[in-house]
Amino acid sequence: MDPDFFKKIQQALASERLEAYGPPSDPQLVLARYLWNIAVCEAFYSPMQMAEVGLRNAVDRVLSGKYGPDWYDQAPLSVWQQVNVTEAKKDLRDQSKPLNPGRIIAEMNFGFWTAFFNKSHEASGLAHTISKQAFPRASKYDRNTRLMDTRWTHIRELRNRVFHHERIIHWNDLKQQHQGILEVIRWMSPELADMEAKLDRFTPVYAAGLQPWRDKVTMFWPNQGKEFNQP
Repeated sequence: MDPDFFKKIQQALASERLEAYGPPSDPQLVLARYLWNIAVCEAFYSPMQMAEVGLRNAVDRVLSGKYGPDWYDQAPLSVWQQVNVTEAKKDLRDQSKPLNPGRIIAEMNFGFWTAFFNKSHEASGLAHTISKQAFPRASKYDRNTRLMDTRWTHIRELRNRVFHHERIIHWNDLKQQHQGILEVIRWMSPELADMEAKLDRFTPVYAAGLQPWRDKVTMFWPNQGKEFNQP
């Protein structure tokens, strides 16, 4: 690989970001890992999207049935969740959009929804209600609120790394995490799970590993015979 090309890539993407993928003395390995990480993150997009939107709508259905369509003003939310609701309404006002339930609910971030399984909502019983009604196809064991909290915390952490373009290929449990996401989707909606199965590309992308990306780097940016000096 032309060392000048790699130095310009370092400038564009930041040396600190690329250092997570290997030593700069082996630029082809660094770029291959970086590209594979992009592909794996991309493959997580559809299951993440369906899990996140599915959770949001499932919780909304449960709480609307219990408190009415404006449940976010009626339910015993945590202080942080109340702040999230206030900020959502402000954002809509700033955009001159109506404060109807559908728009307010869509403004809530993912952490707002996963927080319904934490200790405070477990104590109030709300976590149990949501676990039972939002995941009708989960076993009684899997509906345990603490297990739900752990599961959704892991999904949120992975989702945040994926959506913030961070490295995930070094995680040794990505296959298990992928299966866990598919599982919660199936618990909420077998139809949604079926659609996800038709779209899902994680398994082949992850199973193919690093080699296809090594091949791409070698093909597009071959070693041009110049000595690479480590910066």
